[in-house]
Amino acid sequence: MTKTEKRNHPLAEVFGYPTTEMSDVAHRYRTNRLCPFNNKVPNCTKDKAKDPLGVCSVFHENKPVVTCPIRFRQDWIITDHAARFFFPHDVKWTTLTEVRVNDFYGKTAGNIDVVLVSYDEKGKVCDFGALEIQAVYISGNIRSPFEYYMGSPKKRANMDWTEEPNFPRPDYLSSSRKRLAPQLLFKGGILNTWKKKMAVALNRSFFKTLPKLRAVDQKKADMAWLLYDLVPDGGKFRIAKVDTIYTEFLPALSVITTPRPGDIKDFLKVLQDKVDEQLETPPTNQTIENPFRSRVK
Repeated sequence: MTKTEKRNHPLAEVFGYPTTEMSDVAHRYRTNRLCPFNNKVPNCTKDKAKDPLGVCSVFHENKPVVTCPIRFRQDWIITDHAARFFFPHDVKWTTLTEVRVNDFYGKTAGNIDVVLVSYDEKGKVCDFGALEIQAVYISGNIRSPFEYYMGSPKKRANMDWTEEPNFPRPDYLSSSRKRLAPQLLFKGGILNTWKKKMAVALNRSFFKTLPKLRAVDQKKADMAWLLYDLVPDGGKFRIAKVDTIYTEFLPALSVITTPRPGDIKDFLKVLQDKVDEQLETPPTNQTIENPFRSRVK
């Protein structure tokens, strides 16, 4: 396949393996709906536990893009990278997943995806940092091609889905507005008040769609953006860090949560069109019988 050739198959990985992988182990994972990426249970639980949507990544512009946050847990390398930012190199640390954090009023601000905890020789907690994992939402219909592929993986490994309605694609804008921004605002705001560091793991392609963030030196940073790609590795894909961007939390939060306004002239035109429509449409008048007219002849 050339670099310019469009991929007709929207799915990159299903239950941990490329859709073209037909080995016995890939067949086992598809048949038993297993997850090879350190899910909380052996099986995939995405979308529905009893009927999981086992799509780990999709193709976009000929490159796989992660659509499931568990996919980033491959070999737990993301925690190694986050720990280098959070702690000195010689400390002992461990990881905790899905840790709830509450606000001042005792209301939950959500679960932190991964908390890295350093501890001393007696096992006492010394410090911690929070790692958030941001996969991308999908626009279009992803379950239909998934179910069609699963009906016969060998025959449909190279299926052409381009003529089907609602071809699935990454929705970076919704991912940042509906997922990333609220995570930073609530959980990130609490962590920043506590003066604790935060890292965010996401696809490099997702990061490129965000507003430009001002990078700072690692020593000055309280936030690290860990950027990853899925790269080919022996017939499979492997998660690989391609860059780390260090920022300060509050400036990054301000940039991401501040909308970029369109031209006010466009909005004025919308208002003018609506006003013109109202003025040009005569009111609907209904004639009613005079209730005071005498009925006596």
